[in-house]
Parts: sequence; structure tokens; C-alpha cells
Amino acid sequence: MNAQDYLEIDPSNTPLPQLHQFLLGSVSPRPICFASTIDAQGRLNLAPFSFFNVVSANPPVVVFSPNNSGRDGTPKQTYLNAKEVPEVVVNVVTFNMVQQMNVAAAPWAHGVSEFEKAGFTPLASDLVKPMRVAEAPVQLECKVIDIKDFGEGGGSGKLIMAQVLKMHIKKSVLGEDGKLDPFKLQLVGRMGGAWYCIPDQESMFELSQPMQPTLGYDRLPERVRLSKVLTANDLGRIAGMIGEPTEEDLTNAVSCLKERGGNTLDLNDWSSRELSAAELIGVDRIREAAALLLL
Repeated sequence: MNAQDYLEIDPSNTPLPQLHQFLLGSVSPRPICFASTIDAQGRLNLAPFSFFNVVSANPPVVVFSPNNSGRDGTPKQTYLNAKEVPEVVVNVVTFNMVQQMNVAAAPWAHGVSEFEKAGFTPLASDLVKPMRVAEAPVQLECKVIDIKDFGEGGGSGKLIMAQVLKMHIKKSVLGEDGKLDPFKLQLVGRMGGAWYCIPDQESMFELSQPMQPTLGYDRLPERVRLSKVLTANDLGRIAGMIGEPTEEDLTNAVSCLKERGGNTLDLNDWSSRELSAAELIGVDRIREAAALLLL
């Protein structure tokens, strides 16, 4: 890669709106925290934030950042409420409620209830004062445990750390295994600009985390690493395999290819091995593909 292939961004001299878009476009899709808070006078506030994540399970802790307005630098009401009443309910945002959520994101005056403006149903919490959003299938009652300020100007972050005291999960979004089903949940993710996304069968895939050391990329011969046939993901699947391929795997590779009637395999020809390995990777026969490439 050459330096001219990159657009170089120096945050210290990049206009805030441009920097904001580069950051949000680079870190996406982002989950959405639909935060319900309350001020000392008992006035409700509801606002979405896509600077949000879970950072601990023991104790359970979520973080989100209600940044100062990029237009005039004023702090968000969520931040001010959390300082007055250090409690928050984090509600998830689904596709069925995304348009209403967008109404709640408008710059309503302090004291105006976004629950009313956006048509959401306030639901009393069990352990905290802020209301839950009844339409959200998952609601987290939290106590604020810390707030970090990163600046005072427009776009500066106010990181709120909150410990989850109680979760409410609608049974309708659980799968047969008792776990949250992402296809039933239909959670919305925030992309760059005005773009959002939802999970579907075409865009989601499973990737199991290796629980023991794998073969490793460095174990691949140079001609495999420099292959014009195999993609980076193909090589990653070989490198992520547990253990070395065996002669039995090679025998199985030959048999599998014969059954499929695909590429005519010539074990003495490297190009034939490459093409056949790519075909096997495409049908999740990783050990057999590795045997063709490494034995």
C-alpha cells in the first residue's frame, strides 16, 4: 500500500461535522441505547444514543455517551438528568419502533415528554425512577455508577457508566433454546449518516470463537499466503482450524471432490489443488481443503 492510497485525517484541524461523519461511518453498525431518564422535578426524558455498548457482565455494566450538541455545544438533557437522578433505563430499539424513535430524537424543549411526542407507552420500573418503554422487548433498569466528561465544546462526550440492576425481556423474542433470537428481536443498528440496518438471513453469519490455539496464519506456506485464488477469508478459515490436517483428510478431500463432480483434481498440479481447496472451503470442508494446501 502507498501513502497516496489513504485520506489522512488529523482530528485537531478537521471541521467537527466532517470528523463526526468519518468517525460514525467507520465505527458501525452501532447498537442504539434508547435512554429513559427523569429529572429532580419528575419530568421524563427519552432519547436515543448510538455511542453505546455493554462492557462488563460481572458486574453487568453498560456505557453510553450523550454528546454535547454539535450545533451549539449545549449538554443533552439525558446527561443533566443522570447527574440529578443517577438512574437510567436502557431500552433496545427494534425495526417496528424505529420511526417513533426518530421522533424522540428531535430537539424537544426541556420538560417536553418524548414519550408523548413519539407515542411510546411509559411503563413503571421496579427498582429505579425512570420509566421503561413498553414497546421495547428488552429493558434494562440501571443505576449510574460514574460519569466522565471529555470536554465542554460541541460534540464532546459525556460517558455514562451504568450498572444493570434488573432486565426485562419479552418471552416473544426468545428462541426455543431460551436465548434471545436476533431474527425475532429485529434490533436496529446505526450506520454512518442517515443509514440504519437490521439483521436478516442474507447479511448475518455465524463465526464461532476459537477456544484453543489454532493452526495459525504463520503455518501457511508462502505460496498459500500469496494465492490469487484463495481469499483472505479463505486463508483465515484455514488458519483458524484446530490441529494439523492428516492423510485421512487428504483422502477425504479426493473422495468429496469426486462425489461433487466439480474440479478435476490433479495432486501434482498446484493450480488444481488451489481451485479444489477453494471449492471445498465453499462447502465448509475446511480440513480437507487444508490437506490439499499443506500436505
